[in-house]
Amino acid sequence: MRVKPIPGRSTAAAEGDVVVLLIGMRINHFWGAHHWLPVLVAMPRMLRELSRDRSRGLLGYTLLSGSPRTYYVVQYWESKEKLYAYAAAPDMLHRKAWAMVNRKEKKSRQHVGLWHETYIAPEGSYESIYADMPPHGLAAAVGVLPIEERGRRAADRLAHRSSTERKG
Repeated sequence: MRVKPIPGRSTAAAEGDVVVLLIGMRINHFWGAHHWLPVLVAMPRMLRELSRDRSRGLLGYTLLSGSPRTYYVVQYWESKEKLYAYAAAPDMLHRKAWAMVNRKEKKSRQHVGLWHETYIAPEGSYESIYADMPPHGLAAAVGVLPIEERGRRAADRLAHRSSTERKG
């Protein structure tokens, strides 16, 4: 489905803190596909699982490729508590996938690298601008506002405070 650009300038409708998870993998040895392919296919399955149950806290995501060897996802979450809860939930795919990786780690270590970084951005420490873009990144996760609602300058958007804190 092709998404049309929003004419002019807009900003993300984020309120409160923003939780950003960057998570990815690197294929170290292409010939070890039986080691890295299960890791590669696990992420889209987890994203589908989370997309079916919005109460788990995933607001949105973007799949990216850094090279033929590196793949990662930028994820936006309602709260760090919901992120932690998903990661530890015994009935969810993440826990099962992580257990599989840990069982095979000694043999897979040379073939596939894994990483993640989590950032908690308090309200007032992030801002965004999108010019003639379809909803993207944070705006795709939380919605779009006309730039005038938050300020034309980055300093104005950083100074924005929500009237009510988002509950996690």
